[in-house]
Amino acid sequence: MAIGSDYRRREQSITLAEEAAPDSETHELLTLNIGPHHPATHGVLRLISTLEGEVVRDIKPIVGYVHTGIEKTAEDKSYWKAIPVVERMDYLAYYFNAMAFCGAVETLLGLEVPPRAQYLRVIHLELNRIMSHLVWIATSALDLGAISMFWYGFRERETILDLFEMSSGQRMHTRYFQVGGVFEDIPQGFETKLRKFVKEMPSRADQYADLLEKNEIVLERLRGTGIVDRETMLGLGVTGPLLRATGVPWDLRKAQPYSSYDHFDFKIPVGTVGDNYDRFRVRHAEFYESVKIIEQAIDGLPDGPHITSDRKIALPPRHELATSMEALIHHFKLVTEGFRVPPGECYYPIEGPRGEYGCFVRADGSAKPARVHMRDPSFSNLQALTPMVRDGYIADLIACLAMLDPILGGIDR
Repeated sequence: MAIGSDYRRREQSITLAEEAAPDSETHELLTLNIGPHHPATHGVLRLISTLEGEVVRDIKPIVGYVHTGIEKTAEDKSYWKAIPVVERMDYLAYYFNAMAFCGAVETLLGLEVPPRAQYLRVIHLELNRIMSHLVWIATSALDLGAISMFWYGFRERETILDLFEMSSGQRMHTRYFQVGGVFEDIPQGFETKLRKFVKEMPSRADQYADLLEKNEIVLERLRGTGIVDRETMLGLGVTGPLLRATGVPWDLRKAQPYSSYDHFDFKIPVGTVGDNYDRFRVRHAEFYESVKIIEQAIDGLPDGPHITSDRKIALPPRHELATSMEALIHHFKLVTEGFRVPPGECYYPIEGPRGEYGCFVRADGSAKPARVHMRDPSFSNLQALTPMVRDGYIADLIACLAMLDPILGGIDR
């Protein structure tokens, strides 16, 4: 009898549930918090994800966990002392941060950078681009399960950091770029080691392709996932490899050449579909193009000074400090007070490994900038994550985040 009563109660509850259910199928949504200290995030990023089973219906990035106030700090320092501050925003593209800032200040000063300094800047910028892409391909492959790729990527990265140490004395945040040129000329042995690297790098990039493009798991996770069309990317202000993966050949090195980039012959890799595979292929192809630029720059490196001869802007040569009182005075004034910049404002854009880096500087005639503001591409590119992952699987979210290549230091600043 008890069993019968229990059966009737269960039967009745099923009937009532069916009567109460609407005609359409109901779905339960789950809000999943990813981060801010999740091993799959590239930096301190928090993602509030709305899931329907394993399908991502919406995602909301939350940033600000590494806000450092770098822009305001730069406004409290002289132009000369602000360079190492701005370098630390995108910590994988420190040469690009410095180049954007120095370019803006040089424009306000009407300063002409010597040809040799321009070529040396190009060499270090392209080495930095390769280094940034190496970190990307190593960590992104790790996200996709290709663990060995991590060690291959960091092997070549170490060689580039050794070159940075030779030219500047530092492996990261080198402060090698100065207003008017570069801090020092390249030392003896640098060119030999650089030529050896650019000779080896294409074959190393071939190895990366062999490791990843013959891996069916990697291909299945990249092809056809995270597709976003070019109109959406352009509407969001996305630049760099993410935009070029949709087929738009926009590169500031070609569109608005700076630092003698118009002297070099190179191509702009573009995609066709705009999926994660195209994003991977565009960045991988840029390894070869950066090597071409470096080879041309080192072959055609002009003679002459590595920094402007204007003693009111650049530090005098070190050997003059012991023999010239004028040089000693200029050195003291530049280090303690800095140089003054005429009133005005300037925005200086360049093409970095993640897209358009730009620096806006407003000068008021003093030795400190009245306003410094950086356009970091990771901040704009992060907006593309939502259309990339919507209605895809949560596993594809990790692949999309890897191909996005965001740097949170640049986003938060």
